Amino acid sequence: MFYPLGYVFMKAFFFSGRFSPVFFQYMFTNSLLRECILNSFMLGSIVTAATAGLAFPLAFIMSRFNFRGKGVLSSLLLVPMIMPPFVGAIGMRHILGRSGSINLLLTKLGILTTPVDWLGGGGFWGVVLMEVLHLYPLMFLNVSAALANIDPGTEEAAKNLGATGLRLFRTITFPLMLPGFFAGASLVFIWAFTDLGTPLIFEYTRVVPVQIFNMVTDIGENPMGYALVILVLLLTLTFFFLSKKIVGREGYAIMTKGQIGREEKELKGINRIAVYIFIFIVIGFSLLPHLSVLATSISKSWFMSIFPTEITARYYGLVFRHPLTISSIRNSLFLSFLSTIFDLAIGLTIAYLLCRTKIAGREILDGMVMLPLAIPGLILAFGYVASFSGGILDPRNNPFPLLIIAYTIRRIPYVVRAAYAGLQQTSITFEEASQNLGASPFYTFRRITIPLISANVVAGGILAFSFAMLEVSDSLILAMKEQFYPVTKAIYILVGRIADGPYIASAMGILGMILLTVSLFLSNRFLGRKMGELFRI
Repeated sequence: MFYPLGYVFMKAFFFSGRFSPVFFQYMFTNSLLRECILNSFMLGSIVTAATAGLAFPLAFIMSRFNFRGKGVLSSLLLVPMIMPPFVGAIGMRHILGRSGSINLLLTKLGILTTPVDWLGGGGFWGVVLMEVLHLYPLMFLNVSAALANIDPGTEEAAKNLGATGLRLFRTITFPLMLPGFFAGASLVFIWAFTDLGTPLIFEYTRVVPVQIFNMVTDIGENPMGYALVILVLLLTLTFFFLSKKIVGREGYAIMTKGQIGREEKELKGINRIAVYIFIFIVIGFSLLPHLSVLATSISKSWFMSIFPTEITARYYGLVFRHPLTISSIRNSLFLSFLSTIFDLAIGLTIAYLLCRTKIAGREILDGMVMLPLAIPGLILAFGYVASFSGGILDPRNNPFPLLIIAYTIRRIPYVVRAAYAGLQQTSITFEEASQNLGASPFYTFRRITIPLISANVVAGGILAFSFAMLEVSDSLILAMKEQFYPVTKAIYILVGRIADGPYIASAMGILGMILLTVSLFLSNRFLGRKMGELFRI
């Protein structure tokens, strides 16, 4: 991970053998690059603000009130996590495009006379919508956890002193939940700022990730890609370390000796109706991408009509017969399987070192392990192409070694956190008893420790495998020849093909969504409430 980043750093700051900031000066004076940077900042900021606006009331409702169907609705709010946003964008083009369902419906009703560009600004608002619908669950998980960690006694004491309503939230609740909110906001902003797949599907090119993607092809002649990568890297690392510092700040710790249980209020009357309406609206909008992709995948053709005119399952069959899709599925299975094996071996070792030993530098090791959650795949993939071009690992010849490395690095945090949670819940006395009877540390680890945390290991492995199968940025950048395309690269290529391309891509997206749904369900069964910890930096 550090070698490609160091290589990019050297190329960005050293010109003709001397230190020079000339590339950064050009980056901020070139009108196109300056516009791309501003657009990416605006995209990240709007998405973060919008997800916070959704997550705060949802988290507050789910953590403070009780009502019928709360468990089911809470699960449905997390549904957007089961589909990558760039896949959802395929179906949303049929709904929000100039010839899409909304314009056709409003024209038929006589409300519109000319089509409206619902995607706005060449696709900018389409990207915003897809990012918000996909990322608000991340903010919701972090805000919900932060609210759950607040001692009810602290708020009760404030109420006894006269603080109520907005004043209570502003002076007590929000400061106490700030670490969790900032962690969620950091993840959302970084994800939205660096997302590559969604802008590509909407053909919105004036953002930093797409510019970096385009510069990979002429990486030897155009050095501006290095400067853009360093800009994104510095931004993500700043958010990462700020988040770690704020979350760990002692000033936000609960100072009471013990927490009392919070009694949830029962919603009744008009308040319950309002909550149901709000939650159903959010769930309805969040399911639009999934329903649109499903509709596209079963449409024989869908053009200039509000709904698909004819239903067929033909494209699901083509997924397993089309040469491009068959090879991509085979490639992704191979790459994901190998990377998961490496994730389990490395992740278990690191989790054991963090939880069961007192080696020096554990805090540094923990920070390094979590770093891949903050560093976008886009940055690592560009670094791999730049640093290994012309060598034995040149992805232009065979990207498999670098794809396996990239997938492994990106998913190690899931395995480490899952295994660490299992070790925390398992008494060390079993391992001590084994060693007292003469077993070696390795034998104890293999025959005692791993079986005791097997559920956590399986959960971490399932998540690592499924997310590797649907990895976007690494696959789009590193796989340059059709014979090496993983699933997500094949989907992107198919979308650009006329005739049946988008329909086959949608069918592949639905199959990927099913895979991720099953993976998240199984992992949640194994990890329970610890599941949310895997998606926090």
